[in-house]
Amino acid sequence: MRVEAGTTTVGTARIREDSRPMMTAAQKAIYDKTGNRPQVDAGFDEIADGLDVGRPALLSAQSKAKPSKYRNQRCEHDGITFDSRRERDRWIVLRRELAAGLISELERQVAYVLADPVVINGRKKPALRYIADFVYERDGKTVIEDVKGVITAEYRIKRHLMAARGLQIVEIN
Repeated sequence: MRVEAGTTTVGTARIREDSRPMMTAAQKAIYDKTGNRPQVDAGFDEIADGLDVGRPALLSAQSKAKPSKYRNQRCEHDGITFDSRRERDRWIVLRRELAAGLISELERQVAYVLADPVVINGRKKPALRYIADFVYERDGKTVIEDVKGVITAEYRIKRHLMAARGLQIVEIN
């Protein structure tokens, strides 16, 4: 394929400029003697390294982080990562209650199987699970808590399936 000089794109492909540095006299002598081009062009290749100077819009788009769907911010406390600040704050309150002896058996991210794995149209589907934010014992009864900012349709279905199994979820807003 022949491409006119100065062409920068062919279809969707970008063409590299022949930006190899000129060979010194010593390098040219090596080239003439061996037939192998010396390493004069082993430098930086913008396109191959994904840093094409001609496309700054792509670079800036990659660096900006997209905010989460419900604007929650992941955070950390005592080496534990939480899905939101509200969940972290509730954990701190529950830890205080645990230390005071008001609750016991405090656990995070406890999974409940709502429906067993199935095969649909020949494809294996995993078990349907609900993951509670916190589970603990208060006055001899198990309490299942979920810290919610937005009650989604998916959560409503899972709450319904939990209730069908006789398990009530306490929603913390």
